[in-house]
Amino acid sequence: MGLTALCPGTFDPVTNGHLDIIGRTSESFDSVVVGVLENPSKQPLFGLDERVAMLREACVGLLNVRVDSFTGLLVAYAKEQGADVIVKGLRAVTDYESEIQMAQMNHRLAGVETLFMPTNPKWSFLSSSLVKEVGKFGGDVTGLVPDAVRDRLRDRLEVSA
Repeated sequence: MGLTALCPGTFDPVTNGHLDIIGRTSESFDSVVVGVLENPSKQPLFGLDERVAMLREACVGLLNVRVDSFTGLLVAYAKEQGADVIVKGLRAVTDYESEIQMAQMNHRLAGVETLFMPTNPKWSFLSSSLVKEVGKFGGDVTGLVPDAVRDRLRDRLEVSA
């Protein structure tokens, strides 16, 4: 059966930094579930189905990766998926400060461990929010997101990215 990791996130949109973490996780675990969060308190640019579709397309070459969606508590979803650990990418100390509290709460609630994977320095500046901001003002996001995501972003924002 092997170990299963869960890589959760909003992925609005998926970036090459996300894909780096997912890809590296897939090399270390037998199975990876990428859980796309539907968070009612956020107003994403892309709907849940679009985010799932973009991730499925981007992860097509990763045979041990499955993309799914969820709402509610992360630990409940992790247990439902049979995940042994949650894997979170960290870009900077500020990410750690917020993620450590969530990891400790998840452990307290359900005994689920969280592993932190440092982001490749190549992507340490990259976030979905920054990609959307650059795209919104007509900046070129080529090389920061998969080409299909770049095209969807350009279409959604009706600018030339």
